[in-house]
Amino acid sequence: MWQFHYLLPEFTALENVAMPLLVRGLAKQQAQAEASHWLHEVGLDQRADHRSGELSGGEQQRVALARALITRPKLLLADEPTGDLDSHTADSVFELIARLHRDYQLTSLIATHNIAFAGRCHRVLRLHQGKMEEVSPESLFT
Repeated sequence: MWQFHYLLPEFTALENVAMPLLVRGLAKQQAQAEASHWLHEVGLDQRADHRSGELSGGEQQRVALARALITRPKLLLADEPTGDLDSHTADSVFELIARLHRDYQLTSLIATHNIAFAGRCHRVLRLHQGKMEEVSPESLFT
């Protein structure tokens, strides 16, 4: 999952989410059913027929998250997933990732400059003066 959503503008949210399964050769009906499930998981089932340009930044990022998870990976790699979002929307995306993390036994590796986001994670590794160090999430606020 990238900081920028990289949704295909000519396709709907549903089609964007279904794309990884279609590329794998899954039948269109099955891929769209699975995409509908994931759009529901991210709270966007009512926006399935909208193209990316018709969605807010937070909605676009949630579609990108659904697309990243449709193949049911064990590991979610996210590069600044809230970087382009206002603080309220970023908080809702973090809550969504945390819920999906719990519900689907997902492991996440998230690169972020957002200290508030990092402080809510279970484990934090910080790049400091060219070296990687583990810090407690609480220490980020002192």
